[in-house]
Amino acid sequence: MAERITEDGRMKEETILQLNHVDRIYEDGDTRVQALSDVNLKVRKGEFISLIGSSGCGKTTTLRLIAGLDQPQNGKIFLDGEEIAGPDPRRGYVFQQGALFNWLTVEDNIAAGLKARHVYQKNRHRIQEFIDMTGLTGFEKSYPHQISGGMAQRVAIARALVNDPEILLLDEPMGALDSFTRANLQDQLLAIQKKNHTTMILVTHDVDEAIYLSDRIVIMTPRPGKIAQVIDVDIPKPRQRGGTEFLMLRRKLLEKFNLASADPQPEYNI
Repeated sequence: MAERITEDGRMKEETILQLNHVDRIYEDGDTRVQALSDVNLKVRKGEFISLIGSSGCGKTTTLRLIAGLDQPQNGKIFLDGEEIAGPDPRRGYVFQQGALFNWLTVEDNIAAGLKARHVYQKNRHRIQEFIDMTGLTGFEKSYPHQISGGMAQRVAIARALVNDPEILLLDEPMGALDSFTRANLQDQLLAIQKKNHTTMILVTHDVDEAIYLSDRIVIMTPRPGKIAQVIDVDIPKPRQRGGTEFLMLRRKLLEKFNLASADPQPEYNI
């Protein structure tokens, strides 16, 4: 992760994103649902964070607030010290189903954001760079219905990355993929993060995925969503899913969700 040198020569980690006392309440007539309550979090530059918790605990709501697609009732969110007030290409968002434009080719989908911001001519050379980086070479002229689900998610990731975001927000982009495709895409995300030093925040239900990818794992409580605990993943990368440290942390996390007694088998049998 990116760091700065202090005057005394020590390394100082740089905070890029900060959530301060964030609440989000949804109201529909007489119905009032508090999705988030007093959420506080600091994210360091270049860090990979995973948000995990039961369904409805506010993981996606948190991601949408960071993206500027929604606004909190209380509290504030800052990116590089600037309060987030709406969507911005500095915060790339990858949806669960990719959300590609079906009438556009792979390369045109990736270029869509550049064209919308009127910076296409200046940055068009970068499109092929991200096509190559995400393993889509040879499929530039293909349409979404002609490629696999895993490839579609890679297109969505490339579309977000081509805008050079400071943070990439990932809303369960691998949830519907088979184990082999998911493992491959996880490795590609780590390679991209290492090369570009992009800060990444992932929403996932998959404990193994969170351990494999993350520098820290944020555990959220059932509604109203709060941060129950933040766990450092001090396992060297690349990580082995069957390694002792990996399995110990896996069991620790499952115990927090009262699932450890089931003694689940590793998900990836490739």
